[in-house]
Amino acid sequence: MTSNSPRSTSFKMNPAVAVALAATTALLAGCSSSSDDGKSDPLNEGKSDGKTVVVGSNNFAESILIADIYGEALKAKGVKVTYKPNIGSRETTYGLLKNGSITVLPEYNGALLAYLDAKAAPKTVEATTAAIEAKLDSKLTLLDPASAQDKDSVTVNAATAAKYNLTSESTIADLKNVAKDLVIGGSPEFQTRQQGLVGLKSVYGIEFKSFKALDAGGPLTQAALKKNTVQAADIFTTDPAIEKEKFVVLQDSENLFGFANVQPLVYKGGLPQNAVDALNAVSAKLDTKTLLSLDTQVQADNKDPLDVAKTWLKSVGLV
Repeated sequence: MTSNSPRSTSFKMNPAVAVALAATTALLAGCSSSSDDGKSDPLNEGKSDGKTVVVGSNNFAESILIADIYGEALKAKGVKVTYKPNIGSRETTYGLLKNGSITVLPEYNGALLAYLDAKAAPKTVEATTAAIEAKLDSKLTLLDPASAQDKDSVTVNAATAAKYNLTSESTIADLKNVAKDLVIGGSPEFQTRQQGLVGLKSVYGIEFKSFKALDAGGPLTQAALKKNTVQAADIFTTDPAIEKEKFVVLQDSENLFGFANVQPLVYKGGLPQNAVDALNAVSAKLDTKTLLSLDTQVQADNKDPLDVAKTWLKSVGLV
């Protein structure tokens, strides 16, 4: 993701919001399968015994959910699993992976690559994986990426979509002839970034009527889009508000916003082959639409992430 978000490498937030997020993710962690290991310290550096796979997660709800999906998929194949949930940022989890305290962690390929090599600009998912592998610690490796992505987007509200016949199959390029009549909102940085208005003009030839500075895909942006104060906005692609408010995410056909595929990062030698196969099978089934639905169940409907993980895995034949 290009904006300040939990998936990015430079996530920052207002202290009050940080406290609220910490409380929320702590509650989610308590509800998830992580409660199986609830008495352990998530930062305990005791390594796996070689027979147990340790599934970790970063400190935001989507990471905890995906970790539950990974863990339950592994358990279904007879793999012994423990959890280290809600650990913290990539700076912490990457170190725990390197020393073997964590066996597997849900990652986002573009954000991980930016952490390892800020200058890299691959053009395909395969090139992104190759670029990461070239920079990864020698004790780590990646499994197959999912098609599911959580990234910046140009999203329009329901009224705008209806007015201009835009659907989830439409692309950003479809705004070229109508953008002059639309106000777009996003973080202040979105106005000056290549992965923002600058790129929308240079890559897609699109110029909007005006720009309204709001927040990074947060409540201000969502409210403005809902109220039609802005007709388009930078919303992260797995935000539950998309489904709830019937927003329409336009396809980024020119890949202006890069890649943010969910991809397992693992400690080499820590997984038996059946575990590797299980996680690759999860990646093969997990797309962005599905991840959005699962996130909505957890974050908007307040369902237990472990229950959501189990139900989805069963629905796609992975448990």
